[in-house]
Amino acid sequence: MDIDRTAPVIVELSTTIAAPLGTLWPLHTDITAWPTWHSDITSARPRGDLAVGTVFDWQSHGLAISSTISELRPQERIVWGGHAHGIDGIHVWTFRPVDGGVLVSTLESWAGPAVDADPDGMRTALEGSLRAWLAALKQTAEQSTDS
Repeated sequence: MDIDRTAPVIVELSTTIAAPLGTLWPLHTDITAWPTWHSDITSARPRGDLAVGTVFDWQSHGLAISSTISELRPQERIVWGGHAHGIDGIHVWTFRPVDGGVLVSTLESWAGPAVDADPDGMRTALEGSLRAWLAALKQTAEQSTDS
């Protein structure tokens, strides 16, 4: 599955994290634990095991979101999407071992009435959110590896 390439807001970011994939993947895919390491997420609860079709409910920046996992390639790629507050989002995460750690890439599209009303503001919000997520993931994974 891919993002919506026609969406008015698309943001792609990546960072290399100096931690093994065996640390990063479980950290990122333990949805229930997200609030313990990512301060922008206040709750996260999957409605089943990590699998294609699993729905999870979470809160970020005061928004209640329900997302559904649409693709899952363990240790490599996870994709989810959902609708919240006038935004249809599709979020792709990829993990690729490289020299010095793992290249983590995130690609997300936003479409819908709320996005059409303020695409520049929404792009800024999404980019800030993804930068914070990558930074929190990097900090937590690298601290775990140092321990």
